[in-house]
Amino acid sequence: MALAGRAVLRWLLPSPCPAAAPLCRPAGLPAACGRPYSSRGKEKLDMSTYPVESIRNFSIIAHVDHGKSTLADRLLEITGAISKTDRNKQVLDKLQVERERGITVKAQSASLFYNHEGINYLLNLIDTPGHVDFSYEVSRSLSACQGVILVVDANEGIQAQTVANFYLAFEARLSIIPVINKIDLKNADPERVEKQIEKLFDIPTDECIRISAKQGTNVEKVLQKVIEKIPPPQCDTADPLKALVFDSTFDHYRGVIANIALFGGEIAKGQKIVSAHTKKRYEVNEVGILTPDEQPTHKLCAGQVGYLIAGMKEVTEAQIGDTLFLYKQPVEPLPGFKSAKPMVFAGMYPIDQTEYNNLKSALERLTLNDSSVTVHRDSSLALGAGWRLGFLGLLHMEVFNQRLEQEYNMSVILTAPTVPYKAVLSSAKLIKEYGKDQITIINPAQFPDKLSVSEYLEPTVLGTIVTPPEYIGKIITLCQDRRAVQKDMLYIDENRVMLKYLFPLNEIVVDFYDALKSLSSGYASFDYEDAGYQSADLIKMDILLNGNPVEELATIIHNDKAYAAGKLLCERLKETIPRQLFEIAIQAAIGKKIIARETLKPYRKNVVAKCYGGDITRRMKLLKRQAESKRLMRKIGNVEVPRDAFIRVLKRETDK
Repeated sequence: MALAGRAVLRWLLPSPCPAAAPLCRPAGLPAACGRPYSSRGKEKLDMSTYPVESIRNFSIIAHVDHGKSTLADRLLEITGAISKTDRNKQVLDKLQVERERGITVKAQSASLFYNHEGINYLLNLIDTPGHVDFSYEVSRSLSACQGVILVVDANEGIQAQTVANFYLAFEARLSIIPVINKIDLKNADPERVEKQIEKLFDIPTDECIRISAKQGTNVEKVLQKVIEKIPPPQCDTADPLKALVFDSTFDHYRGVIANIALFGGEIAKGQKIVSAHTKKRYEVNEVGILTPDEQPTHKLCAGQVGYLIAGMKEVTEAQIGDTLFLYKQPVEPLPGFKSAKPMVFAGMYPIDQTEYNNLKSALERLTLNDSSVTVHRDSSLALGAGWRLGFLGLLHMEVFNQRLEQEYNMSVILTAPTVPYKAVLSSAKLIKEYGKDQITIINPAQFPDKLSVSEYLEPTVLGTIVTPPEYIGKIITLCQDRRAVQKDMLYIDENRVMLKYLFPLNEIVVDFYDALKSLSSGYASFDYEDAGYQSADLIKMDILLNGNPVEELATIIHNDKAYAAGKLLCERLKETIPRQLFEIAIQAAIGKKIIARETLKPYRKNVVAKCYGGDITRRMKLLKRQAESKRLMRKIGNVEVPRDAFIRVLKRETDK
C-alpha cells in the first residue's frame, strides 16, 4: 500500500527539469557583469567588476508633477532595467496611494548598468518626492548621492519646491545637472525657463538639457551628462566597512530591509556587523541591489548603493542615519541626519472601540515603513482610547490615513490638525513639577494658566510663494490675513514673482494651500521650511454647554482669531447637537469671559391648545407652570453630546 501511494505521489510531482538552456542578457545589460540573467532574478551579480571610478550615485529632484518619475521610467528603459512597453508609468512608485494621486511619497532607488564609450558604468538612481511634506525623504536621499538631476517643467518654469530642492542639493555640495522637461507641450517655453535658471541659480543656459521624458527625446544625453559631470564617490574598498543606512522598510517574513550606501570597505553574506547607534550585533543574511526589483549579489563594495537583510526584527533597529561596521573593526560614525520633526498633530481614534487592538497593530506595522510619524497614546471622554500622531504636514497626514484604509482596511476618526506650542514657565512649582522651565503643549488640556507663564511661543515657518505677477495683490492680502510678515520679494522674470513670508504654522496648516490655489487660478506654488518659535498672544478657548465645559472641544488659539473661531464652533455645535426638552446655551469662553453664544431652543408642547377662549388668566397660568418646569428640567438635565456630533465638529472640515 505504501509503495502504491509512493508511485501515485511520483506521478503527481513534476518531472525534473531538463538541462537549463543558456539564459539571455536583457538589452542594455553589459556582458562585463558576468552573470546569467533569469526571470526569477535570483542569480547573484558580481559587483566587484565595478570599481569606484565607474560608479555614479545621483537623485532626481523637482517640484510636484514636473516629470521626475516619468524621467526615471525612461532611464530604466534605456539601460535595459525594464522592457519598453506602454504600461511603464511610475514604475518606481510602488504604493497604491502614489499611483492614485500621481505623486511620489517614498523615495525609491534603482541600480542601472550603462555602457558609455566602451566602459561599463554602474548608475545608482534615487527618485525622490516633490511635495514639501516629504522634503525629509529628499534630504535623506541626497546623503547617498554625489550629484542631482534638477528637473524643471518647460511650461510651468521654476516653482517653490524647485527652489527648496536646489538649495538642499547646493548646501550638500552636489553636482547639479539642470534638465528642462516637457518640451513637447504646445505652450512650452524652454528659453524663458533657461533664463530663470540662470538668474536664480547662476547656472549657464548652455548647461541646460532640453528633454521630453514622455516621448524619450534627448534622455540619452542626460545619462551621458551624469557620467561626465557627476564625480565618482570618494571612498576605497581597502578601507574598513562604513555603511550609511538612509532608508528602511519592513517585510513580514524577512524582517527589516535596510537601504545602505557604502562609504568604505565591502559587505558580504555571513559577515558579522555592528550598529553604531544600538551597538547590537547582526549576521548578514543577504545583500543586493535594486534593479528596481531586489537582485541579490555576492557582495557590495565601496561607493555602491543597495539593500541589506540582517535579521533585524524592528525598524527602530535600522535607525535612519545609522552607521554599520564590521564586528571588532569600529569606525568613526557618519554624521547621519536630523530626525524628522513633526509639524502637525492630529488625534486618531477607532470608529468602534472594539477595533482598538486591530488599529493598534495596523499603526505599528505602518509606522515601521514610515519612521517620520510620531505616535503617543491618548484618550478622550467622547471618542474613547486612541493616539495623538505627529506628521510632517497635511498631505502626509492624508496619505497616512489613506494607506491605513487601503493596506489595512481600517476606518478611523481623524480630529482637526493642531500644531505644537511652547510655554515659558514662571511658576517655581510648575518648573519643579516638569523639571524644566519650557514645556511643549500638544493637547489643550495641558495648557498652563497665564499667571504661571512668562510667555507663550508658537511655531513659525518661512514660506516661499512663486506666482504670476497679476495675483500679487490678492496673495499679499491673504498672507496679511494669516498674520504673516513679508521678508522678501523678487521678480524672477516678467512672468514669475517670488515672495518670502514668515508665517505662524497654525495659520497655514489647514486650508492656506487651497486658498492660495483658488486665488491664483492654480498658478501659484507654495513651499515652507521650519523657522523656529516666536512669542505669541495665545489663549485657551473653552466651549460650555449650559455652563459646563466640554474638555474635548477646548482649543488653543491666537487672541486675534478667538472671536471668529468661537462663533464658528458654536454655530456648528448648534447644527449637530439634538434638541432637548429644555433650552441649551452653547458658549465659547476665554477664562470667565463669554465671547460667543448660540441658543438651542427646546421642544415645546402647546399647553394652551385646549383653551378655546375664556379668561386670559387660565392661559397665563398654564404657560407659567410650563416655564417653571422647563427651568427645573434645565437645572437637573444633563446635556449628552452624541458621539457623531463630536465627530462632525472635531473632524477636519473637508469642504473648506
